[in-house]
Amino acid sequence: MEKFDVIVIGSGPGGYVAAIRASQLGFNTAVVEMSELGGICLNWGCIPTKALLKSAQAYNYAKNCAEFGFSASEVTADIEAIVSRSRNISESMNKGIEYLFKKNKITLIKGIGKLLPGKQLQVTSDDGSIAIYRADHIIIATGARAASLPFAPIDGNKIISYRQALVPSKLPKSLVVIGSGAIGSEFAFFYRVLGVEVTLIEYLDRVLPIEDDEVSAQVSRSFRKMGMKVMVSSQVKSVDTTGELSRITVLTKKGEEIVEAELVLSAVGVVPNTDNLGLEAAGVETIKGKITVDQYYRSSIEGVYAIGDVISTPALAHVASAEAVCCVEAIAGLNPQPIDYSIIPACTYISPEVASVGMTERAAKEKGIAYKVGKFPFTASGKATAAGERDGFAKMVVDEQTDRVLGVHIVGANASEMIGGMVLACRLGATASSVMKTIFPHPTMSEAIMEAAAATHSEAIHI
Repeated sequence: MEKFDVIVIGSGPGGYVAAIRASQLGFNTAVVEMSELGGICLNWGCIPTKALLKSAQAYNYAKNCAEFGFSASEVTADIEAIVSRSRNISESMNKGIEYLFKKNKITLIKGIGKLLPGKQLQVTSDDGSIAIYRADHIIIATGARAASLPFAPIDGNKIISYRQALVPSKLPKSLVVIGSGAIGSEFAFFYRVLGVEVTLIEYLDRVLPIEDDEVSAQVSRSFRKMGMKVMVSSQVKSVDTTGELSRITVLTKKGEEIVEAELVLSAVGVVPNTDNLGLEAAGVETIKGKITVDQYYRSSIEGVYAIGDVISTPALAHVASAEAVCCVEAIAGLNPQPIDYSIIPACTYISPEVASVGMTERAAKEKGIAYKVGKFPFTASGKATAAGERDGFAKMVVDEQTDRVLGVHIVGANASEMIGGMVLACRLGATASSVMKTIFPHPTMSEAIMEAAAATHSEAIHI
């Protein structure tokens, strides 16, 4: 029986980072992976969707090139070429993970892992053969998969998940997207840019419901401006796929409404991949399918850990990676600082982009915190105007008593590239005054953050 110091189950942004960090710290490390290296994020999530969205952005620029002083004949979208580019990018990144494994002397074990008592792991390969491995530490990082509505199971044909949405052989004439979180909103945006008639349905009272209310309102306006039908406070009651077009019955505030579409995308969340892992037999405690862990990701069984989408923390790639490092460094006895989940950045890569960190205005109000708000519109930004990206704003929520930055919310071009600095600001306990007095480069979109901070002191200067 082969033995390792650390075995990681799964090679996504949690798993591969855990393995690399373990190897760096001197552990003899192996990774068990049943599919492609890089997990959902690299192969079927973060990376390929960003490639599709970049193509959509380029298509928008090409169609509107006259605004920038160019003339061109009619621009058409080649969906096969768009998808091919996306898949090639994922394949390239996949090879990068393979290189990192070799560089760090990580053993890759292909197959499906299952926990056994006594720090043992059974791995079943594609040909059905079974091997047993032993490890002092086993880290579960198996991620999650798309959830289905009970009355509308994903069939990969008329009702699809993000996997099928990533690789269309042709564009549908019409698409209904159920769920307006980041995944639903990004695909709704992508397909609408390429000319598909899109209806976006959200059960809660606003799109991107975890974002600040004003951010959600801006995104809703942008979606409607591009010709998308947006239905909020709307509950999908049934989906009938028997006809040529699917018939979606939606309960709205005004009563039932029937929406027809060629294709339905279910984007109602994800389900942790914890079934068939042998958790119950091994004695690993779970709640609603998610593994219970402490602040260093130790499960109820000594020597077994869990990170990423299989635990009750935000299902984000960067969260899984941070948890991986914290988990492994704790195993190594380095006493890492536990993750502060109150300052996790979130991004949605539509246009204009959405990026945020920390507390929303609604959350501050619900917690009874005395707060003040500063806001700066990109219509007043010289760089945004020059770039033709005037939609959106930067908003800062600040503690009225201490002037500490509680949250930053940006809707605008390159928002995802700007939020990192504000994550650091929140982490270091920065005040709005300190942000306001920081010299931001001019002209940039990022100046809007400085101006939003200044607006909390009534000192904003329109640029």
